[in-house]
Amino acid sequence: MSVRVKSAMRWLHPGIGIKRWLALVAAGLGVAILGLFVLLGKDLVREIYKVLAPSELSTYLLALGLLGVGVAAIVVGVHQIGRGIVRVIAAPAEGRVGQMLYEHYRLKRGPRIVAVGGGTGLSALLRGLKGLTHNITAVVTVMDDGGSSGRLRHELQMLPPGDIRNCLIALAEDESRISQLFNHRFERGNLAGHSLGNLVIAGLQEMTGSFDKAIEEMSLLLKTRGQVLPATLEHVELVAELDDGRVICGESRIVEARGRIRQIKLSRDPVTAYPKVLDEIAQAELIVLGPGSLYTSVIPNLLVTEIRRAIERSPAPKIYVVNLMTQPGETDGFGVREHLRALGEYIDLKSIDIALVNSEPVPAEIERLYAEAGASPVKDNLSEQNEWGIAIVRAPLLEIVPLWRQHAGSVGKTLKHDPKRLAQAIRQCAPEVFR
Repeated sequence: MSVRVKSAMRWLHPGIGIKRWLALVAAGLGVAILGLFVLLGKDLVREIYKVLAPSELSTYLLALGLLGVGVAAIVVGVHQIGRGIVRVIAAPAEGRVGQMLYEHYRLKRGPRIVAVGGGTGLSALLRGLKGLTHNITAVVTVMDDGGSSGRLRHELQMLPPGDIRNCLIALAEDESRISQLFNHRFERGNLAGHSLGNLVIAGLQEMTGSFDKAIEEMSLLLKTRGQVLPATLEHVELVAELDDGRVICGESRIVEARGRIRQIKLSRDPVTAYPKVLDEIAQAELIVLGPGSLYTSVIPNLLVTEIRRAIERSPAPKIYVVNLMTQPGETDGFGVREHLRALGEYIDLKSIDIALVNSEPVPAEIERLYAEAGASPVKDNLSEQNEWGIAIVRAPLLEIVPLWRQHAGSVGKTLKHDPKRLAQAIRQCAPEVFR
């Protein structure tokens, strides 16, 4: 017996719950065909049925009845077969297959959105956007040199996978389970501090031979709704010139330096953009910058000249999502105006259409916690009439998230952009894109 026949026969094994419904479909098909014969005037069949239906009218009624019973049996059988398969393969989908198919169709036809940034801010944005469209491209900075990513970067000579991992998880079809698995960090031995997801990407790079192919394989593994692309495949670092004259090299060192940044650049220039990024920007129907660390997540992508120029040339609406809180050592005392002014040193602000600003006050308790770390809410200090012609859209965007402090052994709270609120606010900012 061939392999294909054996595989097909497995569907008939006891306990699967499909055989009875297959029999019902077959019987329904037979009855429906019989009804068609009667209806279409097959003489032999009509002669047989004249015994049961002596008049012409009753013959037609009998034919229609047979057709109805046959079609009903087929529909019921196919539905039950579908339920049986779903129950085995994807139990959570049982009872809502039609809804899932409709949602998949709607999201597959959604607008092409390019989101530019890095860090946890971009991950929050992606979680919200994947409920609006599957055509998402996340452009992620690859200049991180701290933590697990930094160690892998130096030991394996690979690009840092941390922000890439976070974005892939955010776009995963089943994020709840995947997030816990791939964000797990080892606590002992040589792997202490490494996240499982980072090691998987490192392994995939070794298997496939390149960082971008490793990301593609990880996307298939996680069944992501969209794609994550590195801004460049070149190994470069961030270099910051501070107001006090210091020159700091490396993203993690820049954050630790806690000095006001005068200028930030790449360790060498020019840097070649990843080609797919330029293609996606050219086809984008909407471009979103941020949220994320201004100098170490958002601006680094714009330091790749080809990406900056592609964004400026794009006719797509462009939205800058302003951060919720200032960041010590990066944006101390910055309001909305200062964020935009700093951004304007690296991109033409006249190409930005909308600044999306949080309108919800930060709870006093949380504000005090952030103040202890040197951070404060970003002040809404930009009027609708501004020198750049940027429209200001305000919306409540806060989400308070429990934060486990592993070393302190306690649970605190942190502020994030609420993914659903953020996505809906973006939708309202560009209704023509989501028509």
